[in-house]
Amino acid sequence: MQFQQLQYFVAVAETRHFTRAADLVHVAQPSLSQQIKALERELGADLFLRARGNITLTDAGEALLPLARRILADADTARHEVQELAQLRRGRVRLGATPSLCTGLLPDVLRAFHDRYPGIRLLIEEGGSHDLVRELARGALDLALVVLPLPSTGPALTTVELLREDLVVVSSPDAPRPGGGRRTVRVPDLEGERLVMFRHGYDLRELTVAACRAAGFEPDFAVEGGEMDAVLGFVRAGLGVAVVPRMVATRSGRGLRVTPLARPGLHRTIALAHRSDVAPPRAARELQRMLLER
Repeated sequence: MQFQQLQYFVAVAETRHFTRAADLVHVAQPSLSQQIKALERELGADLFLRARGNITLTDAGEALLPLARRILADADTARHEVQELAQLRRGRVRLGATPSLCTGLLPDVLRAFHDRYPGIRLLIEEGGSHDLVRELARGALDLALVVLPLPSTGPALTTVELLREDLVVVSSPDAPRPGGGRRTVRVPDLEGERLVMFRHGYDLRELTVAACRAAGFEPDFAVEGGEMDAVLGFVRAGLGVAVVPRMVATRSGRGLRVTPLARPGLHRTIALAHRSDVAPPRAARELQRMLLER
């Protein structure tokens, strides 16, 4: 049974005339008649009683008509749904990002995306790069903003470098300036400072701890285990200093003193990742384009 045959059958059933039905579906009348006969052979029953000037449905035709109409309606709905998605009027994007990027980079880009495509739902998953790579691997995310380098044991991912971001030291304006009050500090100047530290698995924690150890000392934690908002809140309260991305410090600067790190400083590289074996949906590709062109 072919979809086209059902279209022809419904047209004849509604017009009760083969020639008018052929005109309705834009096909030659002999072709339409042949397709109707082929459908009847496949079903093993006549669908129409044919008399000169009088075409009526048989019992088999009466039984088929509502089913054929429903199939055609479902196909029309499917076509409309796919066109909606193809034209970015509906759909979803599942995006993973580290909490610091959700605070710093994403708000403006997501606002622009939502303004342009209000029918696309944005589902955001916050987590560390290791967690996001795992979610990409199991198909739970379309795209993820991750910190490079990725774990070598991870799945095959395609990554596009998005930005290289400076890290800065934030402290409470009511506390002494870190590093003895200089306008910039070096990583060794953080020895003896009480650090507010992120939870385990946080990319910034690993980067900061590694930098302190490379400078020859173990960091001293005043508080540890928080997410970005908690860390910034603890710093504002004067519990210690923290190393955070410049973009986050700029956006969350009220109640914080921002001190740059002297050259060579600390940096992190952010990339946009997706699975290599699966192309992201069109809506995700459009968000990817907007992130790369931001």
